[in-house]
Amino acid sequence: MIKKLFYRAIVFSIGLFYFGVGVAAAIDDGFDRARKIEGNHFLIYYAPELDLSGLIQKLNISPSDKFLAGKSSGEGFSLEGEFAGTLDTLFSRVCNILDMQLYSFKGNIKICRDSVQLNYIYHHIFNNDPANITRSFYAYDVNTVYTSPENFTLEIIGHEIAHAVISHYFVVLPSVKIQEVLSAYVEYQLRKAGQ
Repeated sequence: MIKKLFYRAIVFSIGLFYFGVGVAAAIDDGFDRARKIEGNHFLIYYAPELDLSGLIQKLNISPSDKFLAGKSSGEGFSLEGEFAGTLDTLFSRVCNILDMQLYSFKGNIKICRDSVQLNYIYHHIFNNDPANITRSFYAYDVNTVYTSPENFTLEIIGHEIAHAVISHYFVVLPSVKIQEVLSAYVEYQLRKAGQ
């Protein structure tokens, strides 16, 4: 009798897991026709009308930062390759700031057309409106950083990447408050280094 209950519980848990994965994969965030770039750590989706060179400049990653992160200077690469390399460099900086190395991490970054689309996606994923204007956010269930061109800065993207690193580094997730403190620390360090 106990074995039957145990097996039923396992089958129910597996079914619940696959249902949850199916629901997470079914989130329609409007990026089905977006352009896609693959980097070492991120699959980056963006609207075709966005200016990648402008986004790279907003991150303000120096060649020395790329060198220290073990990345090439970007010469001879396509604009898309330079963009992916810039975000990989930022990922390395965030890992170094947190002292949490994740060598095989793979996640998504989705850059919305504007803040209106970003707030729509936030509402769609979390089923409520943001408390204030959404700058960017990390959705753990789909391992994705969502942002918009207006908010595509070194500090904000670093903050959201920190959430991704924290959620994949620990076996048991720290509380939301602890995650926010650590991510704010990354944001502070990036801001301080940029001055």
